[in-house]
Amino acid sequence: MAERRASKAGASKAGAKPSARVAIPQLAWHDVRPAPVVLVSGAQEFLASRAMTALRDFLRAEDPSLEVSDIEADAYTSGELISLASPSLFGEPRLVRVFSVEKCTDAFIDEAVRYLESPPDGATVVLRHGGGVRGKKLLDAVRAASGVAVEMVCADLKKDAEKMDFASREFRVAGRRIAPGALRQVVAAFSDDVAELAAACQQLIADIEGDITEETVTRYYAGRVETSSFTVADAAIAGRTGEALVSLRNALDSGADPVPMVAAFAMKMRTMAKVSGSRGSSAASLGLAPWQIDRARRDLSGWTDAGLGVAIQAIAEADANVKGGGRDPVFALEQMIVTVASRGTVVPVPDAF
Repeated sequence: MAERRASKAGASKAGAKPSARVAIPQLAWHDVRPAPVVLVSGAQEFLASRAMTALRDFLRAEDPSLEVSDIEADAYTSGELISLASPSLFGEPRLVRVFSVEKCTDAFIDEAVRYLESPPDGATVVLRHGGGVRGKKLLDAVRAASGVAVEMVCADLKKDAEKMDFASREFRVAGRRIAPGALRQVVAAFSDDVAELAAACQQLIADIEGDITEETVTRYYAGRVETSSFTVADAAIAGRTGEALVSLRNALDSGADPVPMVAAFAMKMRTMAKVSGSRGSSAASLGLAPWQIDRARRDLSGWTDAGLGVAIQAIAEADANVKGGGRDPVFALEQMIVTVASRGTVVPVPDAF
């Protein structure tokens, strides 16, 4: 298996509006169905990333020799698509993922429309379109390509019922049972961000044995409806020390656990460090979705690599302290927040025994 990248990463978050004439199957983001051409449409980047990963894993399970190539449609070079999709010397199956189709060049539109007329055997081309009017000619051609293409729709989850369905599926796929009231608590606590909601579900799945009850969620994520760990982390990373400390106190007073609080900081800082240390690298090579890279780049404003190192060390120390290595978990959290909010210029004081 080889993974190649043809050009730089990037993606839009605008919504996609299907054409009035659709002759191909339009599937949910999680309904994986291979086809010569797969259009992944819609504004929800997290779900689009999930859909594309699921499709890759499906194809790789069918044939581990799958060759994966990536193209950025906004920096397209003539001939790239057919070159990457054409059979190789040993005839391995090919998956060509095309990002930023909503910002594609005229050359890509023309060649992709021609490609639809006669896709080569053994190739799957995935077109990621985040929305907008650019590329409408191509979208219309794809949606009219009956027998050649399918569409996986990744629209934003705006209604509570949609978020409940999403969270319920996370537990169902993992083979875990969660009480209806517990599910509502998780969704209420992380309803603002699908990625955070998914992370919260996966953390419960990984950390909790047996059925997940309301008491479990209350103990694990108490106070998150008012203040989530990511709210505290976002304020600290942006340098808003006072706001982060007040949010921390509100969460703790509501019964929030220090351990997942530190985990939220660690998750965000690891992504920031990865992006900072690999500027210009592709989303695929970093193992991140385009939306994660965009968010990390925004969060990195005002940070230095040295500051990131100090902050990550402070988070590691806080993690050890809140898990029993220190005398005062709250003090450990406050020190971590001050260090992060100072962008690594304040070194935490050791929590001596």
